Amino acid sequence: MSESSFQDDVLGELGPDRLSEIAGLLGTDAAGARETVATTVGAMTGDLRQKADADDDDGNEVRQAFAEVSEPPLRGVATLGGGLLGGGLMAGVLAKVSKPVAAAVSKKTGIPAATVSRVIEMLIPVVLAVFAKRAAAGKGTAAGAPGSAAGAPAAAPAEGGGLGDLLGQILGGGKR
Repeated sequence: MSESSFQDDVLGELGPDRLSEIAGLLGTDAAGARETVATTVGAMTGDLRQKADADDDDGNEVRQAFAEVSEPPLRGVATLGGGLLGGGLMAGVLAKVSKPVAAAVSKKTGIPAATVSRVIEMLIPVVLAVFAKRAAAGKGTAAGAPGSAAGAPAAAPAEGGGLGDLLGQILGGGKR
């Protein structure tokens, strides 16, 4: 259920205009676009979890990206041209997983991989925004992201628990 609340947060962040744009790209209605977005986001978060658990360079990169997302944003002049506005390390990680995710979603849904890739390109900034909101909500506040009241336990502090708590806080914590 936690993972679906992450998907719900992404759908909420997308809003009706971008969801309509995705529906047009897919040649479907809003319900079909929602289903494809949910499937794609589920595949992306699953791939990120799997990579984060790996003890290799990819795993290190994903763990660093999550650590970067969980840091408070810079303020003032230092933010010009950097931070999450530029996407940071997490944007690069999401771009790397986009091709295998597109292939997996294409195989599952029958939608051409090139079309799924275009949807993923539209989703990356939205996923980054949800990651940032969830990380910020977990830092010193008990309130979760909008739409996730029954979802992830955002009240648990990230400081004491390491990567597992951080991933749970940002992705929703549902381990498979």
